[in-house]
Amino acid sequence: MFTGIVEEIGVAKDRGQDRLAVEASKVLEGMKPGDSIAVNGVCLTVVSLEKRRFSANIMPETLRRTNLGVLHYNGQVNLERALALGGRLGGHLVLGHIDDTGEVMDMTGEEGGQIMRIWAPARLMPYIVDKGSIAIDGVSLTVAAFDARSFVVSLVAYTIEHTTLGMRRPGDKVNLETDIIAKYVEGLTERRRQDLSLEFLSEYGFVEGTDAS
Repeated sequence: MFTGIVEEIGVAKDRGQDRLAVEASKVLEGMKPGDSIAVNGVCLTVVSLEKRRFSANIMPETLRRTNLGVLHYNGQVNLERALALGGRLGGHLVLGHIDDTGEVMDMTGEEGGQIMRIWAPARLMPYIVDKGSIAIDGVSLTVAAFDARSFVVSLVAYTIEHTTLGMRRPGDKVNLETDIIAKYVEGLTERRRQDLSLEFLSEYGFVEGTDAS
């Protein structure tokens, strides 16, 4: 479990088909093999540590479904260690399970920050609501506006300085994780909708049965 509050920007030093090595400093404090770490919002398992870097397992499916698949040598990544029990939840609940990737459409400067518009796959749009939470490359942000196929977030100066989002440009691919609460609400609503099927209502006498013969 993560919060979407990036602790450090790391630098990719090696990326194979099953392992990613990242140069870092702050997140190495207290880290040990087996720990979870979010890299651009992707939950990975640390398998080895060196003085100034860590290596994590990475699956082919992860490379296909996230922007880690297009990460290049010396590419910068957002890093966050797993939330410690009892720690402060500064952002929102982030699982590190990427739903899909989006694409930066434009970046517009505003006083004290920037406005970022992101195209998102249609299947994710039902989870994106005004003032709702979303994680972009592991950064917890608030949706400022949305339409049928895109949404807008505001990047304050601190976010621009301390995460990779300020370096993004139109056409860049970003990892998206929608709010877990929205997913649970949809799941429960869908189950209730299925439970209240015509067959259910007919069986318990709420509606008259229909003769399909």
